[in-house]
Amino acid sequence: MVFNGVETTFAKATVVKALSSHEYEAHFHDDWVIGTVPHGGFVSAVFMQVALAHFSTTLSSQNQPHTIALHLDFLRRTQAGPAKFTVKDTKLGRQTSVIHITLSQGGREEVVGYVTNSNITAEVGVSFKTNYTLDPPPLPIDLSLVRQNQDDNWALIPEMPFASFRRATLKTDFYFPRQGQRTRDSADEWIRFSNGDRWTQTTLGYVCDMWPMPVEAFLHDQNPYDVSTIEGGKGTPAAARFWYPTLLLNLDVKKVLPEEGVEWLFVRVEAKQIKNGRMDLEIVIMDEGGELVALSHHVAFALGAERNLAKRKTDSSKI
Repeated sequence: MVFNGVETTFAKATVVKALSSHEYEAHFHDDWVIGTVPHGGFVSAVFMQVALAHFSTTLSSQNQPHTIALHLDFLRRTQAGPAKFTVKDTKLGRQTSVIHITLSQGGREEVVGYVTNSNITAEVGVSFKTNYTLDPPPLPIDLSLVRQNQDDNWALIPEMPFASFRRATLKTDFYFPRQGQRTRDSADEWIRFSNGDRWTQTTLGYVCDMWPMPVEAFLHDQNPYDVSTIEGGKGTPAAARFWYPTLLLNLDVKKVLPEEGVEWLFVRVEAKQIKNGRMDLEIVIMDEGGELVALSHHVAFALGAERNLAKRKTDSSKI
């Protein structure tokens, strides 16, 4: 793989520019990739930036600045470089509005999606406590000690397994349970940006796709996402065997983060079935206070890493 060597912040990497009232452009930088393909969560975050830009300008009269639901279908591999986003105003309503966004590169439609926006701060209606809790509950954490990597339950890992292939993971500090993940089919983490940036509303597309891969936990005797395995350099082969392209991604946003953002978010990922190279992934995102920030569901493949690196066809590069 050849990279340009330029490291970009999330804000810079997700900048979108209006070409017209319903067309926008972005540039996918190659430090936000998995292999040679831009990370699916990063691409999802750019979709959220397009929606933010569109509802801040063309649809500003709707006063619906917050994406509350996102659905994306990944049709073909994306690539580093320029990307065009075309927006269709599908339904403009008093409480919510829906837009359709198509991402294309080189004349190929690669990702399509629907984005629903509202104004979360103005929402009214019945509210009830459902008493939902994670089961099992996350381990206790002292974030003041975590910053010094001295918390009893959580430890910073030097870098994610296969980071040279999954380059987008280098943007994030991951804190995993010191005693290992509780089960192979799920994983917990506390995360923050490595460069000190903060998680904001549009970063949730990235957050909902940045966690340990369940398949890896079943491939080896020792879970490569256990702290002891990572620190000891055990159980992790030198090269990544698999690539996990997303077929579809849904995001359900429950809360508006502060405008200045937050340093920490908690994430739990769980796979209910991994079969014939296809898997479901359910993600719960919470803030420091244990409040739900977002829920996400993915359908993904587990493919050989060579599929990611294969030469692209000029007519249609299929997953």
